[in-house]
Formats: sequence, C-alpha cells, structure tokens
Amino acid sequence: MTLQIATLSLLILYPIAWFAPLMRAGLLPVFGLSEISVITGLQSLWGSDAPLALIVTFFAIFAPYLKTIGLALVQWDLLDTKVLPVLHVLGKLAMADIFLIALYITLAKGIGYATIEVAWGLYMFTACIAASLILSLLTERSLRRANY
Repeated sequence: MTLQIATLSLLILYPIAWFAPLMRAGLLPVFGLSEISVITGLQSLWGSDAPLALIVTFFAIFAPYLKTIGLALVQWDLLDTKVLPVLHVLGKLAMADIFLIALYITLAKGIGYATIEVAWGLYMFTACIAASLILSLLTERSLRRANY
C-alpha cells in the first residue's frame, strides 16, 4: 500500500514541478534574472521550434506522467505486469529531459555572457523522475516476491 500511495503522490508532484522554477537566467546579472519553468520553457519553444517542442513536451510531461499512471495501474492490479518493460523505457525517456536541461545549463554557463542559477524546481523535477524509477524497481521486486 505504501508503494501505491507514493506513486499516486507523484501524480500531484509532477504538475507542481512543471510550474516550479527550474532556473533563473539572464544576459548579465545587472539586468535581473527571469525564472524559467518546464511550462514557460515549452511555451517559448513552441513559438520558435515546434518539432523540438513536441519532443521536449513528450520527454518532460507525457513520458513521466504516463509512466506513473501505468505504474499505479499495475500496483492496483488494473494493468498486466507485462507492461513493466514499457514503463521502464518511459522512465528512461523522462530522465533524458533532465540530462538535456543540465546540458543547456552547462553550455550557457560556458558562454560567459549569460547568468544561470539553478532553482528548486530542477531538484524537485529530478527527484520526481528518480522516485518514479525507484518505485518502478520496488514494484517489480514486490511483484516477483508475490509470485513466489
């Protein structure tokens, strides 16, 4: 039951993480910094590069949320355990988004003209993805024990 509650809590925490500030960025610290969240980043991306926005939307929003819904359904015996490998792939795709964000931060800091500060939302989003991966592994282990 604890795994189920933890998994369901992710369904609440993900939307919070999407709107939370991932970073604060600006051209120079003198001009002030703008907060960037997953949602504001996607809005900006949709205006400039729709194909890339579609990919990032899938990685940042759909993959982790679908994986969490699928995991909850497996935990409540509403979905066959045969889908667990697909859920693992969705979890890895969601982790790719964290990697891309970290890469963008590293590249922007290397330019020298931009100022970027990591905000609490990046840690929350990363923790949600990591918790989802851990819950998936624990669910799989729990199911194996139940079948023996």
